[in-house]
Amino acid sequence: MKRIISTTESLCPVCLKKISAIIWSENNEAYMEKSCHQHGRFKALLWRGSMPMEEWVRHKVPATINKPNTEVAQGCPYDCGLCTDHRQHTCTALIEVTQRCNLSCSFCFADANGNTQTDLTLDTIRSMYANVMATSGNCNIQLSGGEPTIRDDLPQIIELGHQLGFSFIQINTNGIRLGEDEAFVKQLKVAGLNSVFLQFDGTNDEIYKKLRGKPLLATKIKAIKNCQRYNIGVVLVPTLVSEVNDDELGNIINFGLEWVPTVKGVHIQPASYFGRIPNFPVETKRLTLGDIMDKIEDQTAGRIKKQSLAPPGCENARCSFHGNYMLQENNELLSINNPANCCGTEQAEAGANKTKAHVSRKWGSHDLTAEKKQNVSHEDQEKDQWDKILERINRYSFSLSAMAFQDVWNLDLNRVKDCCIHVVNPKGQLIPFCMYNLTDQNGYSLYRKQ
Repeated sequence: MKRIISTTESLCPVCLKKISAIIWSENNEAYMEKSCHQHGRFKALLWRGSMPMEEWVRHKVPATINKPNTEVAQGCPYDCGLCTDHRQHTCTALIEVTQRCNLSCSFCFADANGNTQTDLTLDTIRSMYANVMATSGNCNIQLSGGEPTIRDDLPQIIELGHQLGFSFIQINTNGIRLGEDEAFVKQLKVAGLNSVFLQFDGTNDEIYKKLRGKPLLATKIKAIKNCQRYNIGVVLVPTLVSEVNDDELGNIINFGLEWVPTVKGVHIQPASYFGRIPNFPVETKRLTLGDIMDKIEDQTAGRIKKQSLAPPGCENARCSFHGNYMLQENNELLSINNPANCCGTEQAEAGANKTKAHVSRKWGSHDLTAEKKQNVSHEDQEKDQWDKILERINRYSFSLSAMAFQDVWNLDLNRVKDCCIHVVNPKGQLIPFCMYNLTDQNGYSLYRKQ
């Protein structure tokens, strides 16, 4: 029996006009239905799995954007920048330093490669950094593209960000140059790179041939080894596509655990249909957060249970999940999520601050020099058991998370207003990630390339 969960607003996939939508559930599945007077009715899968979507909630008191960059004129989502209608501060600001790429992937939200757009100048990037600091303060920075490592001056871009006051800077990369150019990895470390967000779609090359056009597993492993050599934290990021690599979750997680403490976790991104995509979505094949939680438990043979995964404190609850674990000496995983964090009502701003601190602490590298010095100077003393536990948590923590980006078919403007991952455009405006990358069914974008 169908049950209406909520009403919201969305966009028409053909004309991008704002239209009303209803969200309903039946038999462990949740759908959005919406209708455009000109282009007809549309239906999109939002959720599927043993955890009902209506129970996956986390109530938050909205934040206030104190320094908006745009005025509300046409209403959400046409005034992004941020505007005063937005309900969450920036957790991660994403700067695309190039639109060039050294791969031609079948799925690419940036639709990179073959792009003749000139790279941003250092002066432009400085201005973008400055606008983020003025609007959002010291948030986490992700340098992306295209493929950011194509730029030889990437170390300078990282240094510049730190000079302007940003404490955590991560690169989003396919890892090719990190695997092939150890000297460049060393330059990135010296510049202050804190973390690598590494595209990692599976543990066999057939997957990379299908999604990325060439075998890449050996190169990915070389990239991880070079990051290990220079003590740079790595997060494995699979783009999950139905019937291509959705049976690889257990293998990817186990691979990541073998590389702890260099690998800090796995961040799963089910494929969304914007940018460059091979076809329109087939809703029966769309992967949802509920699907992924069930698959994780099944494919890890219960080593990770879905009950250990929690809704986010920063973005909208329907956008993501996360779990935190410690790899113990006997190779077992201990869940260290705090159940108290999942209950009651939280201030959105407090959730954003917690997430920024968590990402910086858990995804970055830990300098072991001080620990080694302490061990040498106290080698004749036994460590307190509590110190051992704290050291184990710091060095052997492992995070597991997923982010379900929205496309024009399943867009919920309530989720957009709660977004905390913002793309910085060259004007210095902060655009919610899904809105920046969203395209209509013909590839036209409201914000990218505009």
